[in-house]
Amino acid sequence: MSPEQFLEAVLRHRAIAIFRGQHQGRAAAAMDAAVAAGFRMVEFTVSTPGVYELIAEFARRPGILVGAGTVLDLETVEAAVGAGAKFLVSPVLDPKIMAAARDLDVAILPGCFTPTELLQAYRGGAACQKLFPGPADIAGFVRAVLGPMPFLRIIPTNGVNHENAADVLAAGATGVGFTTSLFDLHEVEHRQVDKISERARLLLAGVKHFTTSGRRTS
Repeated sequence: MSPEQFLEAVLRHRAIAIFRGQHQGRAAAAMDAAVAAGFRMVEFTVSTPGVYELIAEFARRPGILVGAGTVLDLETVEAAVGAGAKFLVSPVLDPKIMAAARDLDVAILPGCFTPTELLQAYRGGAACQKLFPGPADIAGFVRAVLGPMPFLRIIPTNGVNHENAADVLAAGATGVGFTTSLFDLHEVEHRQVDKISERARLLLAGVKHFTTSGRRTS
């Protein structure tokens, strides 16, 4: 998936479900619950056991766009793309990883924490720029940075929840990622998929509030 195609998908769906955990079987069940609630963009961090099998499984599902997270080296880039990942996410801005993604024509979201890093990622060809970690006032940060650099495509993936998702998007974020605000590890461990689905619907309701409130939707 090219960066342009990935951006189109983010603008269409706005939200990414991000799983980081320790159990392969439980990971699939937890992500199934998120998908059943309406998520269409999903990400498994490579620290999750059996991650490449999970990526391959969800990549086979029609209408689901799957990516790999916490990508920190070139071997992981190749393995994730080989398994079917359509986008790659890293907690850091690494030019080598970005170059490898470009060579494979796969969207890359490097982690950025400062305006300088966000600009470097944009100039390096990143489809979107992952804001990580999230500042105390995510919406305020996004709004401030986009003032002088409105061309950035920022996706916060830490600290976004059902209470602030609409505000973060209204501030100009291209999309948002949900990790701990979506997947409670106790619920994952005990396969409490109904609770995960309920939380997923709540989070998506916050996203929908933005897309249907007359604010920017493209």
